[in-house]
Amino acid sequence: MTSDLVGTSTSASLQRTPILPTYSPKAHEITRDWHLIDAQGLVLGRLATEVARLLRGKHRPYFAPHVDTGDHVVVVNASLVVLTADKGDAKFAYRHSGYPGGLKRESYTSLLAHSPEELVRRAVRGMIPKNTLGRQQLAKLKVYAGPDHPHAAQDPQPLDLPTARRAG
Repeated sequence: MTSDLVGTSTSASLQRTPILPTYSPKAHEITRDWHLIDAQGLVLGRLATEVARLLRGKHRPYFAPHVDTGDHVVVVNASLVVLTADKGDAKFAYRHSGYPGGLKRESYTSLLAHSPEELVRRAVRGMIPKNTLGRQQLAKLKVYAGPDHPHAAQDPQPLDLPTARRAG
């Protein structure tokens, strides 16, 4: 009687499911869109997370972490981005000259005043991989302090970011 039970369970386990290979996107199959984001009144961190998501390609159904599947992103009005909770004076951007004692720091308030493009670029850079692939993805980011940009020929589509709250 036990041999019948063993034989039944063995025959059921021998039925195989079809093998489905994992899809990996190829470089020539990827189509890159151009997005235009108006940063006026958007909170810096929430803007940066959405931009990093678009640059990496995580919004695509065929996202792969080892392939650059992201889109081009143009951010305008970077000078009108908002820093919340007194981060302008509390946070600093650091850079080093390479020489002993060459560490320089600058508050986010002064960085926003004279180089808002660098402020947005640094925020996005912190959210993408720190390797060759990340540098390739960051090259698709174009940031401008004002409302004008030279990418009209690429026809960037305006993108509304409902998850990036606007400061009131």
